[in-house]
Amino acid sequence: MTARTLPGNKKPLNWKKHLARYGAFYLMLIIPMAILIIFKYYPMYGIQIAFKNYRITQPMEQASWAGLKYFEKFFTYRKFGQIVWNTLAINLYSLATFPLSLILALMLTHLPFRRFVKAVQNASYIPHFISIVVLCSMVLQFTNPRNGLFNIILGVFGVEPINFMAQKEYFYSLYVWSGVWQQLGYNSIIYIAALAGVSPELHEAAIVDGAGIVKRIWHVDIPSILPTFMILLIMRCGSLLSVGFEKVILLQNSLNKEVSEVIASYSYNISLNSGSPQFAYSSAVGLFTSLINVIMLVSVNWLSKKLTSNSIW
Repeated sequence: MTARTLPGNKKPLNWKKHLARYGAFYLMLIIPMAILIIFKYYPMYGIQIAFKNYRITQPMEQASWAGLKYFEKFFTYRKFGQIVWNTLAINLYSLATFPLSLILALMLTHLPFRRFVKAVQNASYIPHFISIVVLCSMVLQFTNPRNGLFNIILGVFGVEPINFMAQKEYFYSLYVWSGVWQQLGYNSIIYIAALAGVSPELHEAAIVDGAGIVKRIWHVDIPSILPTFMILLIMRCGSLLSVGFEKVILLQNSLNKEVSEVIASYSYNISLNSGSPQFAYSSAVGLFTSLINVIMLVSVNWLSKKLTSNSIW
């Protein structure tokens, strides 16, 4: 290691003194770097499964190469378009609700009743810690056609009971809005933190100029947290073809499978939930999803940089 020069110090600092001074910082990096390498980079070695005739009974190195065979199989699958559309529909629907956490953060920031604000914050954070299994069980109970909460409320207004889980037109809304209820408060935390960094002098100057609360939000708060919002939006667009299979499978049944089958659940079913697991085929499907997500991430990042000057890199 060559000698280093500290800022403002003309004398070089040799590697022993450098480690003595900054060694603790390097030690702090060991665990996160190890996690990153073991769980993020090392698994990339397994990408080659998507291009091989892999069987679980033989080592991966001994499997013969299959080229793009499994990608072609997925692209020519008769339900390919339907599965991709279901995935996109759920994600685009979820993306439309993305600003709700920002709106909640703005409301909580400007409400004058601090005790009420704290109560709302606590109530909105709690659902985040509910497991997916419990959440889906709650959705199934609430939508029960006999004694579910939704049908009890509809019955008060004279509406006949509806079997929500048996009618495919309700699946997207149940999936998305149950997720909004679970994550809305937790997702607003980063916006609340960003709004706390807005200079009070800007609000004071706006008040002196006669601006009301709406104009202060529009001309002070939103421009101040726009970079944070755009970065989160870019990252969200980078997972446009990613929908977790757990919640889908827990809410899925034979009556709504036409609209509930997404790429992740299809990949899960062919790899782990079938009589003859197809790991190579499943890996190809997963790699296709990852490539599309990377393309979307780069594209949206470039577009954001051109339009708003905000980007991840």
